[in-house]
Amino acid sequence: MVTSIRSIQCPGLYLYPRQPSEEPPVMTWGFRDSGDLQESFQRIFWTPGISPFISFSNLLISELMATQSALLIGEITHARKEWESISSLLTLKEFPSGTREEFIANCKAGKYDDVVALYRSNNSTKYTGPFNAEMLEVLPKSLKYICHNGAGYDNIDVAACTKKNIAVSSTPVAVNNATADVGIFLMIGALRQAHIPITALREGNPMTGKWQGPITAGGKEYRTTLGHDPKNKVLGILGMGGIGREMAIRAKAFGMKIQYHNRSRLPAELEVGATYVSFDELLASSDVLSLNLALNASTRHIIGATEFTKMKDGVVIVNTARGALIDEKALVAALDSGKVRSAGLDVYECEPQIEPGLVSNPNVMLLPHIGTGTYETQKEMEILVLDNLRSAVQKGELITQVPEQKK
Repeated sequence: MVTSIRSIQCPGLYLYPRQPSEEPPVMTWGFRDSGDLQESFQRIFWTPGISPFISFSNLLISELMATQSALLIGEITHARKEWESISSLLTLKEFPSGTREEFIANCKAGKYDDVVALYRSNNSTKYTGPFNAEMLEVLPKSLKYICHNGAGYDNIDVAACTKKNIAVSSTPVAVNNATADVGIFLMIGALRQAHIPITALREGNPMTGKWQGPITAGGKEYRTTLGHDPKNKVLGILGMGGIGREMAIRAKAFGMKIQYHNRSRLPAELEVGATYVSFDELLASSDVLSLNLALNASTRHIIGATEFTKMKDGVVIVNTARGALIDEKALVAALDSGKVRSAGLDVYECEPQIEPGLVSNPNVMLLPHIGTGTYETQKEMEILVLDNLRSAVQKGELITQVPEQKK
């Protein structure tokens, strides 16, 4: 609500202070051009109790009149109203769909030259491709913040962003519960070899009691064995971040022993009762190995042929993080040899394509990357991205900036 109007000593420039009780304290100024009578507005912060009277030079007025914008790539499905509320801070622009070539052409044509913050939706890569060095070269010079919807951000060249003083945020925490739930689902399914009877039922095979076959699945005949209980099994978690910790909490309810490996040991209060072990010990002593770490140059194919030889015979592999953490051809070979008894996968190296040897193997539980696929989680992720964007504009900092950029 406007409570007063104070004119600055400059024709057509007005200040509209808001109530000091409003959060955040802001002051909106408008400039009416006598030629076309069009108004433009810019919001600046002020401290309640301090007079909002400000003297502007023509140069300062020119600088403040420059419009700043936020750009959405892709769609916002569940937090559309929250996105539209950002219009009180920035002009909103959108690139809802299209191709990488079209987006680059827009950048080169100057359509986004006033964009200071960019919202990358969780399907934005489908339209623009990765934000690699090539893309960063054509992004507007005004860009200061990339707010990404997703816990994984391997499709953004963070090092290149850092060199250009572009801060990047992701959506950890928001994804933890849903992804951990899917991880447990895949673990139980793989332990119980659920894929084989599920497929058999859908292909019209009659129920056969203990499901010890022979069973026809995928056009092939298999003789199944009994599954295994999770109780008293050792769950090894590679990457004890938020999702890994939620996996540990859930697995403990099944009576499992939990161990983990990180680059460094966690403080005791974050270990949730899990035991820290070396990487080699994790491989050698885990009955189930769950991958819950980020994908980067140092973790790509962190699990391959050499690592499989170090594991227990009959180990179960679960991956809800990124497909390229595993050498999938090596995984297929380990499954075929029996070294890996079964696997539960929600992610794949060359999505949307899946390694054929994984699709054809009945001992693999497959999901189409639905780890965060719940209404509640998707909305929470979208709101967290917008919270980051709002914080960037209002405070000059991101709430969940990626760890590589944290000082």
